[in-house]
Amino acid sequence: MRLDALFYRLAYRSGTPRWDSTEPQADLAELARHRRPGRALDLGCGTGSNVIYLTRLGWEAVGVDFAPQAIAIARSRAAAAGASATFTVGDVTRLRDAGITGSFDLVIDIGCYHAIPARRRDAYRTEVAAITKPGGDLYLAGVTDPPATWRLLGASGLTAADLRQRFGADFDLIDERTAGPVGRAGTFVVYHLVRKQPNHAGATNAMTGVTAGGRT
Repeated sequence: MRLDALFYRLAYRSGTPRWDSTEPQADLAELARHRRPGRALDLGCGTGSNVIYLTRLGWEAVGVDFAPQAIAIARSRAAAAGASATFTVGDVTRLRDAGITGSFDLVIDIGCYHAIPARRRDAYRTEVAAITKPGGDLYLAGVTDPPATWRLLGASGLTAADLRQRFGADFDLIDERTAGPVGRAGTFVVYHLVRKQPNHAGATNAMTGVTAGGRT
């Protein structure tokens, strides 16, 4: 088992990690208010707050996390709330092995990709591209500069340069913004990418320039 996977499994077995919350992430709430419900996937869903929130708005929402205890809690919370959410134990770099197949209108990753070791990021990109509907939205949020303790687990942060290099053949990066400092972890950033149409996928190895605003 990878060291990072073991760490997160132990973190949830020991209680509620400081990064987990019973409330949906604020950026997601703002995003969801301006969209027509469709099919959504939360990568690294933890105990399911974002997924449960989306189902309440009419989305068909799925959450995946490689911490079994987190998924058990998420399922219990969804049952208690009468939510139709689906939760799966799985590795976000091997989504199809976990039985997760496309296509999704919306894919969110709040605090997952920034902790994935560099050697697994291309696999993540391949999996996410495979299950995101052409024209579908991918929202990635995380920190720019993980502290030393995170880096021991392979975390290397979230940057526009990395996203342009890895995702450019399959996604356009249309918006980025800074959400504020996060203590020793640098800055919290949010990126909005859109899945290219099939005839454009692979046509370029570099993303388009960033524009203000994004889509609604």
